[in-house]
Amino acid sequence: MDLSDALWRKASRSTAEGDNCVEVADSPSIVALRDSKDPSGPMLLMSRKEFLHLAEKLKRL
Repeated sequence: MDLSDALWRKASRSTAEGDNCVEVADSPSIVALRDSKDPSGPMLLMSRKEFLHLAEKLKRL
């Protein structure tokens, strides 16, 4: 999947110091996550439904 034109944003829960930053890009069908310190590195891709399920699970922790 080509995400070269994706609009990435830092996740709201990333630290202010910038050492633990997760970036998120979304589209109507997928959500992509990556480490802001390694933007050309690996990405986690999932459907919007899967992402919402993951977010709900993480809120309960």
